[in-house]
Amino acid sequence: MFIKSAFLNFGSMLFQILNQLRKVYLNSPIYNKKISKIDDKVIIYKPSQSILNCLIKIDKKKYNIEDFSLNSVWKESVNLNSKNFKKLHSFFWLFSLDLKSSKKITQNIISNWIEENYKYKQHIWDLDILSKRIISWISNSKLTYENSETDYKLRFNSLIKKQTNHLINEIKSSEKLDDKIIGSTAIILVGLTYGDTYYIKYGIDLLKQILNFSLDATSFPKSRNLRQLVLYLKYLIVIRELLKESQTNIPEFLDESIFYLGKSYNLLCAKRKNGILFNGNFEDSYKDFDDYLNINKYKFKDDANELGGYVVLKNKKTSLVIDFGKAPEKKFSKDYQAGLFSFEFSYLGEKVITNSGYFQDYKHQLNIISKSTAAHSTLILNNTSSVRFERNKYGNMLVGKSFKISNKEIKSEKNFWLLKASHDAYSKSNGVIHERQLQYFYNDYKLKGVDKLIKIKNFNSCRFELRFHLLPEIKLTKLLNNDSILIESNNAGWKFTCKNHNIDIEKGLYFGMKNKYLENKNILVSGLTNSEEQNIFWEISKI
Repeated sequence: MFIKSAFLNFGSMLFQILNQLRKVYLNSPIYNKKISKIDDKVIIYKPSQSILNCLIKIDKKKYNIEDFSLNSVWKESVNLNSKNFKKLHSFFWLFSLDLKSSKKITQNIISNWIEENYKYKQHIWDLDILSKRIISWISNSKLTYENSETDYKLRFNSLIKKQTNHLINEIKSSEKLDDKIIGSTAIILVGLTYGDTYYIKYGIDLLKQILNFSLDATSFPKSRNLRQLVLYLKYLIVIRELLKESQTNIPEFLDESIFYLGKSYNLLCAKRKNGILFNGNFEDSYKDFDDYLNINKYKFKDDANELGGYVVLKNKKTSLVIDFGKAPEKKFSKDYQAGLFSFEFSYLGEKVITNSGYFQDYKHQLNIISKSTAAHSTLILNNTSSVRFERNKYGNMLVGKSFKISNKEIKSEKNFWLLKASHDAYSKSNGVIHERQLQYFYNDYKLKGVDKLIKIKNFNSCRFELRFHLLPEIKLTKLLNNDSILIESNNAGWKFTCKNHNIDIEKGLYFGMKNKYLENKNILVSGLTNSEEQNIFWEISKI
């Protein structure tokens, strides 16, 4: 144990030393000279701004650049919080400007930025910010480039390519997959814009490597992160549309990835009022993206009920989603949550049962809480999550010890759904196998559940807790018979019943909104495991 601890400390120290040396090199004249090697190619392709609409929040109101006071904005930006700092230096706010805005003022702002930041600067040249800045400068060329003076164009083109060279130099060593996808998009766009085959080939080859590394055999993200699925799909479609508009060959792997990612998106994300809260996801409406897909004639097949470890059964009124998937490999598990066998149940688009959601800031204690099994609508033993998390050198909680899933059964008929599976996450610690079975009777609007605790070797009696998380606005009332709780939602009333175990209403936390939390109430079923096979029967029925 001592040797392992000493080794980890040494590794951490070495990482910090190498990181400091890297910073010195990036700020050196040698590195600046290296990335300043550029050609004299000029812009030959200007992308349609509408291609980027799926990457930005559509605001019907467009703003005029003349209405903003921006004289000292770059010097003052150091005082901004991280979120606003990124927004400012990424220049994605350019997409919110009215095209009638002054080109001169817009170009003066960029010119001032170049004067302040023409050399590498930590944070300002971070891959995600830099990539978005390149994309925005080029995609908004009607404001950023047209009718400009020759000297400005030279500096603009030079810095685009200098930033791209830095991006190429740094992107392969990055461990942030989302940033790498955005970065490859920027590199490809620069290549198309300037007719540079080197950048085009590099960006496409890099993109292929990223997808081969991070997608499974069905082209679902190995992280099982739904936000990542949507981000990948958006950027891949943008790349495809850019290649199409510039009359450049579209690689086969790109079409194939879009096809399969689109199927997953259609099953798990499309036409939902709010995002389903599993494995790093939070509330989000994809209506704008759905509209974008329709406008650009992307139609994805809906011919599966299980993708990426998620099972979705739905009809016109009801949706039932459950996590039947394995935990991702350690290197893909940064945003994984221990919600094995947790489910979300919706009626008329409103969630009756939900998960707690995800607190994304990994430096905050709430991140750890949101990753726990207790933050999900499933069973937990001895207040111990179904996976063990280990903190890496960056501070992220990654999957350590995991579990196996067995006896999986899925049945979908016109008026009846069945979901069933077992896992061994608590077999070594408590000598128990957890089996969950959900049955939904459509005609009766009734969801019946059985959580079975099966004794095996090394059995240790412990406390079990079975939680059903609800949205903050939902009201709960415990009935006098002590075996039922009324659930009052906007669309309907429901009754939760569990007759053979203690039930109660418990205060909880809801993390459905990004890096925010609200108090909510949960239904809690609890008791002790015993040497016999136990069946925890419960039911949710519409009233």
